[in-house]
Amino acid sequence: MASLNDLASRHSELSSEQRLHLRRLIGSWSLLSDLSFADLLLLVPVTKGQGGQPQRFVTVGQVRPATAHTLYREDQVGRFSSFEDRPVLVEALTSRAAVRAQVHRDGVQEEVNVIAVPVRHGNETIAVLSYEARVSPDRANSDLEMAYDGVSDRIITMISVGDFPFAYEEAESELAPRVGDGVIIVNGKAKVTYSSPNAVSALHRMGFHANAVGRELDDLGFQHDALRTAFRLRVPITDEIERGTSIAIMMRLLPLLDAGEITGAVVLLRDVSDLRRQERLLVSMDATIREIHHRVKNNLQTVSSLLRLQGRRVEVPEAKQAIEESVRRIRSIALVHEILAQEGGDDVEFEEILRPIVAMVEEGLVAPDRPIIFRVIGDGPIMPASTASSLAVVLTELLQNAVEHGYPPGSSGGNITIEMVTDPEGLAVRVHDDGAGLPADFDLNESKDLGLTIARTLASGDLRGQISLRPASPEPGAPGAVAEIQVKFD
Repeated sequence: MASLNDLASRHSELSSEQRLHLRRLIGSWSLLSDLSFADLLLLVPVTKGQGGQPQRFVTVGQVRPATAHTLYREDQVGRFSSFEDRPVLVEALTSRAAVRAQVHRDGVQEEVNVIAVPVRHGNETIAVLSYEARVSPDRANSDLEMAYDGVSDRIITMISVGDFPFAYEEAESELAPRVGDGVIIVNGKAKVTYSSPNAVSALHRMGFHANAVGRELDDLGFQHDALRTAFRLRVPITDEIERGTSIAIMMRLLPLLDAGEITGAVVLLRDVSDLRRQERLLVSMDATIREIHHRVKNNLQTVSSLLRLQGRRVEVPEAKQAIEESVRRIRSIALVHEILAQEGGDDVEFEEILRPIVAMVEEGLVAPDRPIIFRVIGDGPIMPASTASSLAVVLTELLQNAVEHGYPPGSSGGNITIEMVTDPEGLAVRVHDDGAGLPADFDLNESKDLGLTIARTLASGDLRGQISLRPASPEPGAPGAVAEIQVKFD
């Protein structure tokens, strides 16, 4: 579906500031729809290619009410309508005043109440906002409906003169209070003239149990500075009121203007106590998980240190080498837990683990007389900690194998490149070296090397992938080898 900006740019001559004004209107118009119990359609005259004489509208925005049934099951955005089919909108566009009428809409069985509101920006009418609702049955409106209709009418006037949307208003967030959460209406002296049932419940949660009507807003427990700031700057204010550690009420206050003068405000309330409680619980859980990873890392480092101490007492070269290899495997797993202890969560970006692994191999295996230059290409994806741990061990084995067998004593060193290639199905990590190459009769599946056996087992098991080791060139006896591990994502 095309966006407002796309449709307005394609079919009209509206400037960027005018399009921004319409985006602000759409960003806060859920309030308007809910207060008026109506579907809202935002229509812009099509001027491009019309020689300055528009003959039709294009719908660039639509919102359905949460307080009533919608008229439209299908999206109307992007649809065109001629001026002949929308005379009420044309009248609002030309007269620069809101026009009310009952009309018949295609696809709607009964008559529809329409309020066509010119959207004013500066001295120009740049669009028309169409309020559309079913004709109400012959019954007396409730106090709530009359209160909401009164506020809706005041905002309609503000739109038609350019006072709404507010120039500095941000788009509503998911947590922002809605009309259904609770509404308080105050007059220009900040005294309450109406409080909806849900707003009364929110006030009870705050500890105010008396009748709110006739009271000043700060008597109910709201900060007077918030109201004063909203009235002085003529901008909406969002605040959160806490009562102890268990009660949190979000407040959104929108001033109501008439000819530029403050005449009151509508206050939306939402009880976010449970959300804040869950957030505190998540923070506590996150801290606990970080602490667990930190302790696991410390324990692994302790085991690694004990093995190093044991290795110093061993005189048999094969045993000393086996202990050193075990130390590197443990350190590679500890690196994963160290990253998780710093960042929290259950996922880790593998590139943050890869570089310390390369540094560890370079520090422990590369001899000064045969220097090796390591290079990392590509970006590592974010993956679960269990996958990262297994992949870290496999990569450590492949790097160790490349250094020990590709550059044996007597060689002059060389280059090793670690390449990461990510696609929607998984990750491929390739270790390229320009060393001695593979023996002519080498078969990975028949290899008895413990490190390659561990890498092969982890690749086919935990990583649900495969590992391969092949010559860098198909020419017999050519130098270099490529080890590749493929990891499958869920």
